[in-house]
Amino acid sequence: MTDAQSQTAQERAKVQERIEAKLKLLPDLPGCYLMKDAADQILYVGKAKNLKNRVRSYFRGAHDTKTTKLVSEIDHFETIITNSNKEALLLEINLIQQYKPPFNIRLKEGTMYPYLKITKERHPQLIITSNVTKDGGLYFGPFPNVGAATQTQQLLHRVYPLRRCGKNEKRACFYYHLGQCIGPCDHEVTKDMYEQQIQKIKQFFNGDIQPIMTQLKDKMQAAAERLDFEQAADYRDQLQYIETTIERQIIMSQDYDNTDVFAYDFQRGWISIQVFMLRQG
Repeated sequence: MTDAQSQTAQERAKVQERIEAKLKLLPDLPGCYLMKDAADQILYVGKAKNLKNRVRSYFRGAHDTKTTKLVSEIDHFETIITNSNKEALLLEINLIQQYKPPFNIRLKEGTMYPYLKITKERHPQLIITSNVTKDGGLYFGPFPNVGAATQTQQLLHRVYPLRRCGKNEKRACFYYHLGQCIGPCDHEVTKDMYEQQIQKIKQFFNGDIQPIMTQLKDKMQAAAERLDFEQAADYRDQLQYIETTIERQIIMSQDYDNTDVFAYDFQRGWISIQVFMLRQG
């Protein structure tokens, strides 16, 4: 082994020792982790349900070629604890879009995670999109997959419908007859009527689910009383979906400024920094 190789090995051993010490301090909590090189440049951003297990896995066992190369370049890492997996998902997207780490591919140019969007139109719609832009629309998410976004969209279509028909419909559309379109295809719908529905949707994503639960329970009971058990079962399934999967969501509006909030704490010679970044609302 040459002197240069010996020095490199010693430096790597010191890095590994430092990393191992920090691994022992990782919490069993959700959050994001930032892998950095010796120049303090972010190489990779990831999220985890359990930071301790996920970050440790990079430094244990064999990996594919990409991960092996990443680990070989890691000098240190940082973690950001979040309140939930959903917060970690949102933070991961913001960090990747802000820093564009070289080992992140899928999210570097824009999120692939779906959002629900209320369009900014005279007759707004509730649509699914993965393209978050400054267009005045109101975005809710992100969702972990299209299936979750679609299920939530279908629920809101049934309970708090907006426009589902085309812009130039001359007669009541199919969805209006199902109670899933507010009805500009059939009658005049005022801005106030839309605003009332939008406020209810915002309440729902803010975690105030009691009104929608009450409404669904009333509909389920009414369906059962008229012996429409298939419809009653559908309302029951919607109630179960809300109870088991809906968390308090973050509303993203494109009309607000960016905000960074920092908090820190010292323990056993280490500093823990909590960063909450609000980007474009």
